Amino acid sequence: MPHDMTLEQFFSRLWDDYTAMTPQASRIHDALVADGETIVNDHVAFRTFDRGPICLADLEPHLLALGYTPLEPYDFDAKKLRAWGYLPPREDQPRVFLSELKCSELSAPAREIIDELVAQIDPARIASPEVMWAGRLWEAPTWEAYRTLAEESEYAAWLSIIGLRANHFTISVNHLRRHDTLEKLLAKVESLGLSINASGGRIKGSPEVLLEQASTLADRMPFTFSGGRVEEIPTCYYEFARRYPDADGRLYQGFVAASADRIFESTDARPGHAD
Repeated sequence: MPHDMTLEQFFSRLWDDYTAMTPQASRIHDALVADGETIVNDHVAFRTFDRGPICLADLEPHLLALGYTPLEPYDFDAKKLRAWGYLPPREDQPRVFLSELKCSELSAPAREIIDELVAQIDPARIASPEVMWAGRLWEAPTWEAYRTLAEESEYAAWLSIIGLRANHFTISVNHLRRHDTLEKLLAKVESLGLSINASGGRIKGSPEVLLEQASTLADRMPFTFSGGRVEEIPTCYYEFARRYPDADGRLYQGFVAASADRIFESTDARPGHAD
């Protein structure tokens, strides 16, 4: 694995891929910069399957090589996910949230679809950190296969067509001057004509749990499925986070599972539809 990629290069490439999938992120970013704000990325999140050569443990070495340290694990029973949070080498750099789908908890037909996708992966592609924005490492599934996955896991369906890439960047509200609360920031975002993920409330979390989060609903783009059918699919979204100091006066560094559970729904094909 090339160790010559700096964290700045890594996130620059990641941002380019992400904004190509998520035009709203560039619009929000540019509108805030035009307001005189400095944008600091609180964290970036990735999704993967716990299968083949792309499970969490296979991707983690890229983060460790960039200087990240594992913070703590999280479990999302209802969504059949497990995840780890990672802390950056320096406090002004983004945290990372890496989740994987517990495929064994899906039905046999869904597992078969995922195994067929994962079997197509060239293991050599996992050797480079560029795998983190490689997109699909397999041929597009059929629309029927996508729908089968979506019935059981919106996350699985999303991953089957979108592939490996950042599913969201996150603006640190702590670093904003004019839009220094989530309410002000969401009002700004909505003034651009963009929609907010209201699952579990517009603002998830609270000062009591030391973290408040909100997010847009994902952009949508047409994708061509195997067999030629074209459908509009949710791509990626922009998140906003405000952290609060703990009893020792240090800003909370982790993630709140109950809030993240709802943030995942920003990419649901049917927002507000319970899995």
